[in-house]
Amino acid sequence: MKSALILIAGSALTVPAAAGAAPQIDIAATGPVVELNVYESVEVAPDLATIGAGVTTEAPSATEALRQNSAEMQKVIARIKALGVAEKDIQTTGINLNARYDYDQQTQRQLFRGYQASNRVSVILRDIDDTGRVLDALVEAGANDLNGPNFSIDNDTAAKEAARKRAVERANAQAKAYAAMLGYSGAKVLAIAEGMTGGGPMPEMAKARGVAAMAADAAPVQPGMVSAGINITVTYELVGNSAASAR
Repeated sequence: MKSALILIAGSALTVPAAAGAAPQIDIAATGPVVELNVYESVEVAPDLATIGAGVTTEAPSATEALRQNSAEMQKVIARIKALGVAEKDIQTTGINLNARYDYDQQTQRQLFRGYQASNRVSVILRDIDDTGRVLDALVEAGANDLNGPNFSIDNDTAAKEAARKRAVERANAQAKAYAAMLGYSGAKVLAIAEGMTGGGPMPEMAKARGVAAMAADAAPVQPGMVSAGINITVTYELVGNSAASAR
């Protein structure tokens, strides 16, 4: 937890405004101000897996390389759909066509070797138990460029709310601790700002290129857990100076 203590007697605190949001608001504070930055996260079981699948082909001419690649990629996409993946969960992420050269050490010249074409799609699987089976099926259909899976959660609202509650409780406890240490009876919230983080950390990406064959059993996949986090910045005014009251 990152925290900062700012002692500002009888000054004003400016609340940061989000880009394009409402204008600045000045809040008067008569006591010391404490600004706390707190991060909390909640781990949940993922319910989505995203994999990348593609085909890379080589041919003497650009036209032939792209034609072969398109024919092979159509087979892969057809197989993805046949596995029950909705069309909205299949998205093309890149089509590339490049000339290939090798360097000849004897002549110290670049030698033209032909063209390489590639086409890749990103696929969202809503039944993560099928991930291994889908990867195997894609290889059988002709995919020779795979990466993933990346795991996430479809709806993280409940997880974010739980993380938010923890963050607020922790910030309040820390503010009260500052108040007690400095001789004040409590802390009043002046401003709060929130930021969110995605569903990480992710398991390490498993990548396979140019796969010729796979074992008869589906590729083993362990989804583990993913996290949903909330980062809040809360500004408090310390109130009820017990030392001043005693005088």
